[in-house]
Amino acid sequence: MADPLPTCYLNGEYLPLRDARISPLDRGFLFADSVYEVLPAFGGKMFRFQEHFDRLARSLTAIALASPHTHDEWHAILRELIARNGGGDMYLYAQVTRGAEYGRNHAFPSGVRPTVFAMAAPLPSLTPQQREHGLTAITVQDFRWGRCDIKATALLANVLMKQQAAEAGAQEAIIVRDGEVLEGSSTSVIVVRNGTLATPPNSHRLLPGTTRDAALELMRDNLPIEIRSIALEELYVADEVWLAAATRDVIPVGRIDGRTIGDGRVGPLWLKMSAAFDAARRRLVLGQ
Repeated sequence: MADPLPTCYLNGEYLPLRDARISPLDRGFLFADSVYEVLPAFGGKMFRFQEHFDRLARSLTAIALASPHTHDEWHAILRELIARNGGGDMYLYAQVTRGAEYGRNHAFPSGVRPTVFAMAAPLPSLTPQQREHGLTAITVQDFRWGRCDIKATALLANVLMKQQAAEAGAQEAIIVRDGEVLEGSSTSVIVVRNGTLATPPNSHRLLPGTTRDAALELMRDNLPIEIRSIALEELYVADEVWLAAATRDVIPVGRIDGRTIGDGRVGPLWLKMSAAFDAARRRLVLGQ
């Protein structure tokens, strides 16, 4: 991936990312007592800001941490961060920790100000090979904690899963529990079979996907959509499998566990989806 963009936001200040510092006593560092959000910006305009920061608010509520900013304040902070990094296309990362006290105590401290950090980075893009044949994925058994609906920074399990995929020559790990597909290590999963889109229902076992929801909205008038449990075997016999992520829109998958999905090339419905996302980006940038 490309280097992040040079300017970040930390506790009320815009400064060079390389100069940003937090205390080693910050609870985000000591306990992963923090949550985060990621969203793309196209032409300097944030995509589905409201939905992403509604999710951040839900994550903060779930860990009993008051949001340090209103939605309007968050929007202003990120809009300025975009401008200071030159505008254009990028993704934005925002993190809130419970802050730092002088010591290490498991119980929540009182009178401590949350740490607020935000940065920007270039959006990754598909290679020509991936655009023709899709990504490669493996499936992994779920060993994460029980509240995966909270977008917490405690991502060690996800990191280990992604590394397992990398060591297998794949780009993503699709997480399975009790024979059911949940999500990817950093993506949501959509399965296409006989012209119908299917995706797992929201629950404590997976993160509600804002980009996944955007994809379903874009295709709602064109295809039937099912929100239901998806068995592992359905991945292997699917016509198409898609992964959704804020930084990548919707990505096709060509192989899972060494098995070819469809005919091994990106499917016609993904091409329609990609075109729909391109149109949505243009509408955002043009203000239509």
